[in-house]
Parts: sequence; C-alpha cells; structure tokens
Amino acid sequence: MCATEATETSASLEVIEEEPFLPALEHAVSIVVPAFNEGPHVAEQMRKISAVMRGTGWEYEILVVDDGSTDNTGEAALSEGVRVLRNRRNRGYGASLKRGIGAAHHPWILIIDADGTYPAAAIPDLLEQADGSEMVVGARITAHRKIPLIRRPAKWLLTSLASYLAEEKIPDLNSGLRLIRRDLVEMYRHLLPSGFSFTTTITLAASCDDHEVVYVPIDYLERKGTSKIRPGHAVDFTMLVLRIIVFFNPLRVFIPLGLTMAALGLAKFAYDLTLQNISESALLGLLGALIVWSVGLLADQNARIARRP
Repeated sequence: MCATEATETSASLEVIEEEPFLPALEHAVSIVVPAFNEGPHVAEQMRKISAVMRGTGWEYEILVVDDGSTDNTGEAALSEGVRVLRNRRNRGYGASLKRGIGAAHHPWILIIDADGTYPAAAIPDLLEQADGSEMVVGARITAHRKIPLIRRPAKWLLTSLASYLAEEKIPDLNSGLRLIRRDLVEMYRHLLPSGFSFTTTITLAASCDDHEVVYVPIDYLERKGTSKIRPGHAVDFTMLVLRIIVFFNPLRVFIPLGLTMAALGLAKFAYDLTLQNISESALLGLLGALIVWSVGLLADQNARIARRP
C-alpha cells in the first residue's frame, strides 16, 4: 500500500471513530402511564393508545401506575386489559415512572399522561425517530397547543434558562410524551426525582452529556379534569435546572455569576476613585468574584472526575 493510500485509509478510520455508535434496539416498547385520580379519563386514553400501537408494527405493552388514587383509576385501566401497578400512597409523578420503568419488559420506554392532553396519535411520529436516537421528545411547539396562558411566561423563562445553561436549544424542557432508551434512564436513575421534575432532569442530563436527543413537534390538547401542577412548582423547576447544570456544566453558572460580581466591584471602585476613597464594598465585590470563580473551577473538576468512565 502506498503512503497516500495509507493516509486516506487512516483519515477515513478517524472519521468513522468520531461518529456516535448507537446499536439498533428491537422495535419493542413499554408504554408507562402514571395516573393519579384519572378514573374518568384513563380508559379512553388506553383505548386510543392501543388502537394507535396496533398500526405501528411494534411489539408493545402498556403499564398504568396508579399512584395512590382515591377513585377508580386502577379499575378503569384494568378494564382495558393493561397491566396496572398500584402505589399504596401518592408517591409522585417521577416515582411512578421509575416504578413502571423498573417493571417494564422492553428496551424502549414511552411515557405519556393518562389525562388525554398528549395525543396518542402522535406516538407513531416518535417511534419513527427511534433508530439512531437515545431519546425522542414530543415538543409542544405547534400552533395547536393548549398550554394555559398563566403558565407560558414561566415555561418560556425556564426553557430559555435551560437552553443557555445546557448550551443547546431545548424546544420543550418537560414534555410528558417521550420515547427513551431504557439504558439511558438507568444511567441517570440516581438523579431522577420522585416529583414532576423527572422529565426536566432527564432532558437536561441527556443534553449536557451529549446524548442523541430528537424533538418532534406535537399538539397539546386541553386537559380533562384538574391539573396536578401548582404555581409553587415553578420555583422547584428553577432550582432543579440550576442544580442539574451545576452537576454537569458548573462553569455556565459560576463564570457569569463571578463576572457580575466583578463588574459591580469595578463599577464601585471607579466611583470610589472619583471620591478619592476606596470602600470595602468594591474590594469585597472583586474578592467575591475570585472566590466564585475558584469554587466554579473546583466544581468543574469534581464533575469531570465524577463522570469519568
């Protein structure tokens, strides 16, 4: 082999090695449906899911996790011939998902709510994107989305903050309709909370760790029944976003914070010069910036060590 051919072969091998290798999984999916007091709606949603899945060619099972409901949620789901797991008490959205995923039989996991807000008709669109992906998210970005107006500012703020911190455009941070490789869930199981933040956490973890995430536009229908989301959850979501980003990419938090403190300190220093009297607050601002940056560097080092294979 001549030198030129050897060089070309080496270059082509390098290109191949840089491409992510995602082994194809069999087309078999476990559909996990967390449900709390959804007795009036769960049976209809199960019928819609079953009807859609029969036309996909995928092997599937449906697991409803009755999260300590006080109505007939479990019985209504059982009437449609699906598997039902029952929590003795209300343990939370994330806890129910983790229990359902732990009991699932298939390599793909699809999560969807029982209240009918996420259309079962969108499931085939997600399944079509399975090959070559690790997570496929149904993004509520179409014109036909029924998100309450009161939630939109907080949702936009959280999504914008998460996109900045993750250094990646995230169209929908906490969609409850998504297809996930089961091994991806297991990889981050120790980080996944028991509350509504389950979806937010796995979105950020997958994005920050460079997993193959695909977003598919879906409609979001008007909710039947009463929402379980409360205004106070917005604060919880914000703290969660910051906590997850500090775990995966701490410099995205600590560098801007240090720059802000340094800018305030320099501004106060410049003002003090006009008065010919240097104040303690200017020095504290600059010293605080150095401390924040030092903590950020240590956090970044710890994060890299913790995630080292």
